[in-house]
Amino acid sequence: MAAATTSRAFLYSHYYRSLPFFFPPFSTVSRLPTLHHNNLRNPIVLSTVKCLQSSSGRPNVVEILEERGLLESLTSEHLRQVCSDPNLPPLKVYCGFDPTAESLHLGNLIGIVVLSWFQRCGHHPVALIGGATARVGDPSGKSLERPELDLETLSRNTSGVTNTIMRILGGVSVLNNYDWWKEVRLLEFLKDVGRYARVGSMITKESVKKRLESEQGMSYTEFTYQLLQGYDFLHLFRNEGVNVQIGGSDQWGNITAGTELIRKILRVDAAAYGLTFPLLLKSDGTKFGKSEDGAIWLSPSLLSPYKLYQYLFSVPDVDVVRFLKILTFLDMDDIKQLEREMERPGYLPNTAQRRLAEEVTRFVHGQDGLDEALKATEAMRPGADTKLDWNTIKTISEDVPSCSFPYHQVLDLSLVDLSVSSGLLDSKSAARRLLKQGGLYLNNSRVDSENKRIEPQDIVDGKLLLLSAGKKNKVLVQISDT
Repeated sequence: MAAATTSRAFLYSHYYRSLPFFFPPFSTVSRLPTLHHNNLRNPIVLSTVKCLQSSSGRPNVVEILEERGLLESLTSEHLRQVCSDPNLPPLKVYCGFDPTAESLHLGNLIGIVVLSWFQRCGHHPVALIGGATARVGDPSGKSLERPELDLETLSRNTSGVTNTIMRILGGVSVLNNYDWWKEVRLLEFLKDVGRYARVGSMITKESVKKRLESEQGMSYTEFTYQLLQGYDFLHLFRNEGVNVQIGGSDQWGNITAGTELIRKILRVDAAAYGLTFPLLLKSDGTKFGKSEDGAIWLSPSLLSPYKLYQYLFSVPDVDVVRFLKILTFLDMDDIKQLEREMERPGYLPNTAQRRLAEEVTRFVHGQDGLDEALKATEAMRPGADTKLDWNTIKTISEDVPSCSFPYHQVLDLSLVDLSVSSGLLDSKSAARRLLKQGGLYLNNSRVDSENKRIEPQDIVDGKLLLLSAGKKNKVLVQISDT
């Protein structure tokens, strides 16, 4: 313990001289935008979180992660003591996000959740945007080399990913590894860093072994990725005081490459740590965060809060309790209570799913986003009291068949005729029959009269009508001026 404390004291009291690494400059990429923490809509309220208190009073974040199923591996068990030792400074913890798309997706959320747990327990989170490493492409978990990104796309993705992280996780420091890699020169890097990397060890990494055994093989560019990520950890450790790197279980080789470089180049032991968490998988082993339409994005411009809510609401019972533990900050006693209720007679189906959808949507999109999702969900229910408006219906428009008619053609048209011409029902006789059974709705209000005609006040915000046949079959009738 004395040696470990000395190493930590050495880290915080000494300045490590920067190594003279220079690399032929990449083409210019826009730097990260200036972000103001005090304008964040979704700040972290530490006082509301129940943590496992150690005898010292600092919450033991490693034990919390382990209890919730968020701990896969540690590079050193010593991290369990370090994270709650009041005699040591708070940890500075980073997670990397390569900007390979304009937004992060649900699979990336688990990294943000783990960063948030560290933050809630008094430590300092850092998000590292891979503006440089995204040009190479991480081979972990990939059967093919990633397509090369042009500079415009990379710049747009960098801004999008940064905004997503800042919107979700208030108070996080955001860095971009392009800021130091653009100054690194190849020959000096090979001389000062490359000589510490053992090819035999690099080849045994799981991400490399799988690709070498595949028909496509692996390019030298991808092979060097673990060394690049390892150097990121070295740079952050030396220049930013970052001493913990976290990542998915597929990042273990890349993380240990960093701890090894720190140990060999800076000659310090028990000062840098790695922690991995499980990948976000369903009980059948498939990735959670994919739908028939593609990835479940975290940016509201690519996926509405309503759609995120609906995706989470559809989680099967076999997975919902586990996802409540790893994706939400609900107290474990509350989760266990929900689990017990699921086994009891009279349990209202989807109660646990509703709680999961509410908690995750609120974390990702804030209370306003959750309110929008709940309002849109209610708007989809015939007979609901929610007053429809253009913004609410626009939220659900991609999930409902639609058609368009001129205003003059719809006005004073019988609802029976509109039900047929819009494609909601096949015939007028079917429309009349459904109407008599109480199953025909206009803007979620049941229609009882065959004589009902469309009036100006029926047209929502002068733009559309929502027709429903029963609970599931719906059509949006968009009203044009001509």
